[in-house]
Amino acid sequence: MPRIVLASQSTSRKRLLVDAGLSPTIIVSNVDEETDFFNAMSPEDMVIALAISKAHTVRELIDYPAIIIGCDSTFDVDGISFGKPGTPAVALERARAISGRSGLLHTGHCIIDTEKGIEIADRVTTKVTFSTMTDEEIQDYIDSEEPLHVAGGFTLDGFGSPFIPSIEGDYTNVVGISMPFLRSAMKQLGYTWPQVKEMP
Repeated sequence: MPRIVLASQSTSRKRLLVDAGLSPTIIVSNVDEETDFFNAMSPEDMVIALAISKAHTVRELIDYPAIIIGCDSTFDVDGISFGKPGTPAVALERARAISGRSGLLHTGHCIIDTEKGIEIADRVTTKVTFSTMTDEEIQDYIDSEEPLHVAGGFTLDGFGSPFIPSIEGDYTNVVGISMPFLRSAMKQLGYTWPQVKEMP
């Protein structure tokens, strides 16, 4: 039976899998996400390209049967990709830009079954709407440092949750992996969900 391998260092993605009863092995791809090649793409195309790149990079590192899950997320505001802010200044600028507005959270997924030689890649999109935030609220959120290291500079399952009154679409997709998409992909690969939960 293949192993489930998550090609990501994201604690949120790992938690989604574990909470659903899976036992993923974590292998970080270390793919450089900030290259001109990826940055030249639209947000929709970029997340799929990065997910594929991460999954294939990890495939080269393992020599056992595995189902590799590669993901990448970005927040699309008017066609501009808001990735991980990295610095408080960028986080502040982005928080002000999204305050009181909606954007599209895209997550690219690439699932590789090394045993069957099958790859499934697609994007799932969720619309996220933000309340209008005061300068004090924005600064307090940035001071928590949480938004610096997450796509779009916000979390739905952490300190950002009070500022997100509604989403349209899949909640788990915003957290980092669309679990319904993962189940659908596993079904296409010929595995039932109970079988997936039994994988080491």
